[in-house]
Parts: sequence; structure tokens; C-alpha cells
Amino acid sequence: MEKPWLIDVSDIEKQLGTNISSGLSDENADERLLLYGRNQLKKKKKKHPIFLFFEQFKSFIIWVLIIAAIISGLLKEWIDTFAIIGIVILNSILGFIQEYKAEKALDELKKLFSHYTKVLRNGTIKTILSELLVPGDIIELDAGDNIPADCRVAWHTSNFTVQEASLTGESAPVPKTNIPLNEPDAIIADRANMVYMGTSVVSGRARCIVVGTGMQTELGKITEMIQEADYEETPLQKRLEDFGRVLVYICLLLVGLVFLVEYLRGGKFIDVFLTSVSLAVAAVPEGLPAVVTIGLALGVQRMAKRHVLIRKLPSVETLGCTTVICSDKTGTLTKNEMTVKKIYADNIIFDVVGTGYSPDGYFTIDDNRVNTENFPCLNKSLICATICNSSNLINKDGVWSIVGDPTEAALLVAARKAGIIKQEIEKEFQMIDEIPFDSERKRMSVVAKYKEETIAFIKGAPDVLLNLCSFIEENGKTKPMDDYTKKKITEITNSFAREALRIIATGYRKIEPGTNITEENIEKNIIFTGLLAMIDPPREEVKPAIQTCRKAGIKVKMITGDHKQSAVAIAKTLSLIENEESVITGEQLDKIDENRLYDVVNNTCVYARVSPHHKLGIVRALKKHNEIVAMTGDGVNDAPAVKEADIGIAMGITGTDVTKEVADMVITDDNFTSIVAAVEEGRGIYENIRKFVQYLLSCNIAEIMVMFFSSLLNMPVPLFPIHILWINIVTDGLPALALGVDPADPQNMEKPPRKPDEPIINLQNAKIIILQGFFIALCTLTAFWYVLFVEKADILRARTMAFFVLACSQLFHSFNLRSSTKSIFQIGFTSNMKLVYANLVSLILEISVIFIPFLQPIFKTQTLKGIDLLMAIILSSLPLWGMELIKLFVRRRKTGV
Repeated sequence: MEKPWLIDVSDIEKQLGTNISSGLSDENADERLLLYGRNQLKKKKKKHPIFLFFEQFKSFIIWVLIIAAIISGLLKEWIDTFAIIGIVILNSILGFIQEYKAEKALDELKKLFSHYTKVLRNGTIKTILSELLVPGDIIELDAGDNIPADCRVAWHTSNFTVQEASLTGESAPVPKTNIPLNEPDAIIADRANMVYMGTSVVSGRARCIVVGTGMQTELGKITEMIQEADYEETPLQKRLEDFGRVLVYICLLLVGLVFLVEYLRGGKFIDVFLTSVSLAVAAVPEGLPAVVTIGLALGVQRMAKRHVLIRKLPSVETLGCTTVICSDKTGTLTKNEMTVKKIYADNIIFDVVGTGYSPDGYFTIDDNRVNTENFPCLNKSLICATICNSSNLINKDGVWSIVGDPTEAALLVAARKAGIIKQEIEKEFQMIDEIPFDSERKRMSVVAKYKEETIAFIKGAPDVLLNLCSFIEENGKTKPMDDYTKKKITEITNSFAREALRIIATGYRKIEPGTNITEENIEKNIIFTGLLAMIDPPREEVKPAIQTCRKAGIKVKMITGDHKQSAVAIAKTLSLIENEESVITGEQLDKIDENRLYDVVNNTCVYARVSPHHKLGIVRALKKHNEIVAMTGDGVNDAPAVKEADIGIAMGITGTDVTKEVADMVITDDNFTSIVAAVEEGRGIYENIRKFVQYLLSCNIAEIMVMFFSSLLNMPVPLFPIHILWINIVTDGLPALALGVDPADPQNMEKPPRKPDEPIINLQNAKIIILQGFFIALCTLTAFWYVLFVEKADILRARTMAFFVLACSQLFHSFNLRSSTKSIFQIGFTSNMKLVYANLVSLILEISVIFIPFLQPIFKTQTLKGIDLLMAIILSSLPLWGMELIKLFVRRRKTGV
């Protein structure tokens, strides 16, 4: 339907063939369901599982392995062929499972619109699945309901308000009407007679006509636009692809060189080619893709335990590069639970202890706990706040939550701390009538009967209510409100406002029975009772998390739609800022161009009163400074900024489906500390990836050196391709996986962020890898040479010895990688028992293929003697001791000891 906000309700009924008194018939609704389809947002077209599986074969390294398998097959080295194919398939299965599980986990988080809706069909109210709604349906909405479709308001109570922040970015509940508008081009936020899918009812009740369902809703239109977006590769993907190419070029160079040397020396073509293939197998780390995937997957599982859902595996790496976190205030840095902190009554300022919606707490004066029963005016103020209240507190399984407006709920919690319970008060004070709150009047009145008296209770904005007050009650006595008293109350109000507290004033007056309940008759000559000041308190755990970010070289920026004073107060409490010089408002942002924004964005810590489109500009400006930006968002309008950020973070509780779809990760508890935990895990995961990449490469370098030097020294080939594959897959693979879950360095968050273009292996790492590879190769060739030329044993036994020493050397070497600076004896062998167990399993498997008779022909081995085993263990441990001496030397040079 075109622009239903312009059309009268009766005309909409005619156009849609419905009636607000009886609704549609079931038959008519079924016909429309076939015509319009189900009331569902179109999900991003998902690939069939088979295609998702084959997508895992995109990696360049994977294709190199496939080519190696084909070559091995052409040479009829079937064991090598099947081993390589097995690794490729294993990697693909792991990648497929993780992506599939991530999508399933995200589906569980989808809570954007209600699953069931009260609908009028055949003249009877019934509850149906929201997805069965059709245009023309008449639905009933109550406080707390999620709105399941785009609707035109047909009837409503006077206090019907809707929270539209997810769609418009407007944080305050919006009052609704059923009167037609005269603005054809009204934006969504100005369509006061419309309610939209994805928003929720804060207070009141309404009957509405469904005018749009599914993708024809405003939310559906935004969803379709965003789903067309593509994703860029993250740094880890790019690094791995580049790294794979470099490895292949090195491999081809070495293979070509060895082939040429051997052939020119008169070797048979087939033997030379077999040696070259062995070298190619050694050069390419077959286990690298699988180990990286598994390492990321294990890290993702750890993150899930810390309330972080990663949607795409490679985004984990980007977290380690994060230099700026742009965070919402409400619910992320704060509890999103308005809490009364101060009350002025009886000429005293009371402090209220306790935070959130739990009524556990008490009242103090100058830090001394007091009994509220001794302060009658305090109690009257709280009773007034309770009666003039449309919200409710709910206790379910010991967890307190609210239905209705958070500000009103905070008043109920404060009253309950004084023993004043809404349900009990409503029995004593029987409601007669109500003059509802609206944004123009800024106050609300409730007329109630108490015993034989009729009393009007009023609450509202302090400046408005104070002008209506003729009296003030203090210590149980009523006296006239003079200028001095009014000025004092105004000063206290201002002092509360400077602390960014939201203030509600309360009062009452007795009225004669039968008085006509109008604004003019009721809201005058009011007796002032008190001021209640509240704030959405910061989470206790956020301040230490911000300090952790500072140590880690990460800048934290608060971006909020709230007022500047509130933002500044929370920012100062969290030690995010010291003064207001680093604060800018949305109004100021509107007055500066992109160049000016570029200049100020890095030095601004708090953005207040901003709209979602400001967020996008802030992200772009930060990225121009080469910052790696993590941006949080929950509303639909936040989705562009979340998508633009290097790490888009959606809120799991308050976030909309659209934002979750474009986000890289979802914070399931909406807590800032979970974002910091994700960065910490991201750094640890990347360091562990670097550890096992270094481990695999140093092992493969050793294998290359063994094959290359044996060729240069005119020695027989020490290893067959099956030996190298076995070591790379089994002996290397398990320890590499264990390194992938190595406990994070406690000092990890005291280092600056890693640059996104920093290679996985830098020059310093490369030197260490070559040195480590040389140690292992030297030990292996020594064992091969000794058995073959000193003991004069047969070639099979010498190869078995080289095979065993190479495998064991790499197992010992895995302990070197625990730290680049600390000794393994400082860290402790048992601090990563997974590595100990992995090495034991690998050793057992290695011994099995040497000593089990039926495996010997397959792996081309023979049983070793006891003296051989002893010599092998001694030689294999030398790389560990060598690296320990080097670490000791480096530490002494740095410390001068």
C-alpha cells in the first residue's frame, strides 16, 4: 500500500477489504498468504552444503597439494597420493563444518520480531505465528510486544508509545496516533500513525491494520539492500594466499635446481624425478591449511565461552590488529538499566545504593544507612512515582526484568527498595482516571481514591512541575512554596543535571470528589514532594577493560545518541576522558566537512547525540588514518557503519537481524568487556597460528635441507615421499594443533597492535626458522651418514634411522616454539599438557610404523636396534638444547647479566 500514513483508517479498511471490528476471515487470510507469501525477511541466499564444501578448495595451497597428488599418482606412488588427498579433504571438511556451525549459531540468536501475534480473525482474537500475517490483518499490540509487520494504527490508548531505535536511531519512546498525516514525504521517524516491523511497544495498547509484510516492510527493504554487499578478504586470508605462492615459487626453484644437478650428474630420469617430487612434497607444508583452520576453529570455540560468536573464521585475525574500538554507550559500556541514584525529599539528599533492576539496595545519608519509614515525604514521593507508572517489574527465576519504559521501571525499583510495592499500593489507591504523559506537557497525572479521599498524583520534568507547585511538604508538614525554596530546588536540580542524572519531580494534591478530571482542574496548586535522579550506570567491569585497551595500544571511542552531559559523565566515570575537549556532538559533526572530520576524529574520544549516518562517517575517517576499526551496532541503521568497519560487531541481545547479518562477530551479552576479550583472544590465536606456522615451516625447511644437501653431497636419497608425508601429517600435525591452543602470554595485551600488513613470518622469524631447520637437518643427516657409512648398514636401515631422527627432532623442537624468549624450563613442560600428549601420540605412531611388521613394507622401514634408538634420542634432542642456549645468550645480552 502506498503511503498509508496519509489515508484515513476507514479508507484503508476499504482498500484492504478488512474491518477493525471483525478482521479477515480465515479463508480470506489463507488466500492472501498464497498471494503475498509468508511474513518473513528474505534470508541471504545460502549455498547448498555441497557447494559450500567445494568452496573450501579455493585456497592456492590446496591446489598445489592437488597437483602434488596428481604427480604422485602418475608415478604410481599411491600411498602418497591418497595421503595428500586425505589432507585436502580433511581441511575442506573442517572449514565446511565451522562455517555451517557458525550460521546455525547465528540463527539461534534471531529474536528480531515476535514469533506469535494476537490477530483478529472471524471476529475473534486468536494467537497465530507472526509469519502467517497478511496485509489486511487486524492485530492487537500490548506493552512489551515486538511489532511483527508494518501497520497503520487504527485505535490506541492515550499512552501508546513505541521504541523505534532499531529503525530510526531515536532512543526515546515515540508516542503514536491514529490521525492521518499531511506529509507525503514524511521520514519514518515522523510517521506518527505507523508502527514498523522490528520495533517494540513500550507502553499502552493499540489495534492496528497490517499494511506490509515480509520484504515489503521498511525493514525488508533495508535488508535487501544490505544483503547485496560483498565482503573483502581479511589480512589473514591475503597473507596465507601470498605465503602459499612464495612457498610454491621456492619449491619450484629448488626442485628445478635439484633435478638439474642430479640429471647432469648422470642420474636416471625416473630416479631424478622421484627425488624432485620428494623435495616438492617437503617444500609444501601439507598440514598448514588444516592446522590453520583447526587452530582458528578452536579459538572460535574459546571465544564462544567468552560471549563472542565469530561468523567468519578469518576475521579472528583482524581482531589482533584492532587499533580503535568504537562502542555504543547504552547497554555496552553501561548496564542499560536505569537506576535511581539520588533523591531529594524532606530537605535532604538521599543516596540510593544498588544498581540495575534488582530491588536489592537501601538508602543512605552521608554514607550512613537510614530507615525510610522515618522520612514521610520520601515515602510520599516514592508512592507518587509508583502510582504514576505504567511499567512493571518481573521476577523470573530470580532474575529481575521490566515491561515498559526504563525510566518508570527505575522508579519502581527505588520504591521497592523502600518496601513500597506497586501491586500492594494499587490495592490501597484505586485508580479513577489518568491524564497521560506526552512530550509537550512533560508530565503525567493519576487520580486515585484512598479510603475516603480523592488524590491526584503528578510526576514530570522538574521545571514544568515546579511551576505548577504552590506548596512543599517537608517532615510531614505542608508549607507554601516561596521563591527561596523554588530557587533551592532549581539549584539541586541543576547539580543533579551536571552529574548527567535524569530527573523526575513528584507531587500530589487532594481534590474534591466529583471534580471533572481535566488538565486545568487537576494540575494546579500541587504539593511538591521530591526529586528522583537516575542514570544508566556503567558496568563495573568496563573501566578495567578500558585500561587494558590502553596498555594494548587500542583507543576506545564512545559513540552514543544520548545527550552530551550524560555521555561526558559516563566517560569520566570510566576514565575515558578527563575533560570535554575530546567530546563532539552530532550537531557539530553536521557542520564540518570530511577533511575537517579527518583532522579531529583521532583526538575525539566521545561522540554524543550522533545519528547512525554519523557513525559511517567516523569509521571512514578513522580508516583514512590507517586505523583498524571495530564498530558496534544494534539498530538497522547501524548496519552500514558495522559493514564498513574492519570488524563489525553486532549486539546479540538488542541487535537486529540485519546488523547481525553484516557483522563479523556477535557479542552475545552486549558487554564491552566481551569485545576486549575478543581482541585478546584474537591476539592469542594469531600468535599461536604464528607458532605453528613457524613450527611447520622449520620442520619442512629441515626436510628440504635433508633432501637438498644429500643431493649436493652425492648421498643416496635419505627419505621417501611417504616418509615426508607421514612426518608432515602425523608427526608435525598433532604438535602443531597443540601449539594452536597454547595458553596465551599474560603480557599479550601489553604489546601494541600488530600491523595488518605484517607478514606471518617476518625477516627475524625467517632467520630463526632457517637456523632451526638447519639444526634438525644436521642431526638427521648425521644419523643417516653414521648408519650408512660408519656402521656399513644397508640403505633401508639408514633411511629408517633418518626417518626416526627427523620425526623425533621435530617433536623435541615443538617445545622450542612455546616462547621465542623464555626457556621451556621457565614456562614448564606441563603448562600445555595437550602438547605433551600430542608428542606422545605422535611418538607412538612413529614407533608403530617402524616396529609393526605389516606396516614396514608400506612405510619402507625396518626394525631398529636398541643402540640405534638411544643414539636417535640423543641426536633428536640437540635442536632443543641448541635453541635453549641461543635464548639464554639473547636474554643475557638484553639484561647485561
